[in-house]
Amino acid sequence: MAEYKRIVVKVGTSTLTYGNGKLNLSGIERLSMVLSDVANQNIDVVLVTSGAIGVGMSKLGFNEKPVDIAMKQALAAIGQGILMQIYEKMFSEYGRIVAQILITKEDIFLEDRSMNAINTFNALFRHKVIPIVNENDTIATDEIKIGDNDVLSAYVAKLIKADFLIILSDIDGLYDRNPALEGAKLIKRVYSIDDEINSIAEDTASILGTGGMRTKINAARIAMENNILMSIVNGSRPDNIYDILSGREVGTLFIPDKGNRKG
Repeated sequence: MAEYKRIVVKVGTSTLTYGNGKLNLSGIERLSMVLSDVANQNIDVVLVTSGAIGVGMSKLGFNEKPVDIAMKQALAAIGQGILMQIYEKMFSEYGRIVAQILITKEDIFLEDRSMNAINTFNALFRHKVIPIVNENDTIATDEIKIGDNDVLSAYVAKLIKADFLIILSDIDGLYDRNPALEGAKLIKRVYSIDDEINSIAEDTASILGTGGMRTKINAARIAMENNILMSIVNGSRPDNIYDILSGREVGTLFIPDKGNRKG
């Protein structure tokens, strides 16, 4: 792991919650332990988390995500506080302080705003704090929304010049076809996002989540264009993060051009 100085880990709603929308507390605790342990090895760690709207839905007893934007934002406001409370408790058990950063598109693409964001991240890293990032769903509108946290995590990785982006998914990685189909094979390494890769990326039909394989491929494109390694791996086993950082073959690894790759 010594070659990696800074990593971003993205976790989705389907990994954080059960099918009924309730939080998967044992999974969150194990993820908190693994990330704290990685940070103990002098690696800067950022966690990009989904789940705020899903947690808000569970709190208010919603069975389906509302269409109304104001209600979605209200649910995000409820869920974000609960989610951060859980993370703070879990990480503190392993001696780690966490900080919340809520981001919109302007914080990434406007120079003065992005510089402020970079300075905040660097200040937190100096004090060994783990930033926990989400899009600011409570106030963001279509004009300032990134739209999904897969792409957000790639932009965060670019912003802070990370070495590695790890996306924790509800499947083992990118398959050559729908993984529900017989004979589907895991693609272990990807060196370019070509027409073939684009054609096999399909959106999921998750009730709670907003992403899918297409958004993960979009994230991979951003990462690879910025010479950042990226992996898609099953998030049900947070210890997969150890395997990835130790160079073991797990999930799907997206490798930017070796001549330009960092490190």
